[in-house]
Amino acid sequence: MTNTGAEHFRSLHHGRHPEHPLVLPGPWDAAAARAFADAGFPALATPSAGVAASLGYADGDVPADEMFAAVTRIARAAGVPVSADLEGGYGLPPKELVERILATGAVGCNLEDSGPSGALADPRRHADWLAEVCAEADGALFVNARVDTYLRGDTDPEAAVARITLYEAAGVHGVYPITAPPEHLPVLAAATTLPVNVHAAATAPPVAALGRLGARRITFGPGLQRRALGAVAEMARELAGFPPDAAPTL
Repeated sequence: MTNTGAEHFRSLHHGRHPEHPLVLPGPWDAAAARAFADAGFPALATPSAGVAASLGYADGDVPADEMFAAVTRIARAAGVPVSADLEGGYGLPPKELVERILATGAVGCNLEDSGPSGALADPRRHADWLAEVCAEADGALFVNARVDTYLRGDTDPEAAVARITLYEAAGVHGVYPITAPPEHLPVLAAATTLPVNVHAAATAPPVAALGRLGARRITFGPGLQRRALGAVAEMARELAGFPPDAAPTL
């Protein structure tokens, strides 16, 4: 299956200087996507929690139809390649999941290996499922496998490495050991030939330092959306402080 957008997106992950990993801001709606694209970022990656907040849901509670619709609006507005965080795939069989992702215009996806309950998926079964997704996509999507061991309390890097090894063998294109501490990145990066996605802070992320440690892709989860919401909250407090008959100067 040919998808030039996916091929271009895949190429952005490779051949990079260690201090210049691929930085993918996370738009939560179409307006944010346009702002990030206009700033010159070559690609974007939606955060499921940020999109959920923009739609009025708690993280993990967005119905699949609403998430796919939101990703469609973001991809249409962005004008650059977009990867979509689609949580655990919403229980969809691989064929339908791939069809629905491609219908949004996205060229990649994050798929996590734990559920809302916090339980980690059986790694071999999850690897088999990822292999089916990759086979259905046939190169038309960049499949980024999120590894949730650290997120779920297992801080042994070897636990993450075991899953990374299985997911790489399944045919994914990137791995995302979310919340892995920076000091573990060299071990994780050495365990795979795939680009390692690292979650960075929303303010002053040490991108070059993370790159030197092995990160090849930097994302921010819902951090940028929460930072923007903080600015909105501050503006709201300022507006609320005006006398009833006064109007702010815009």
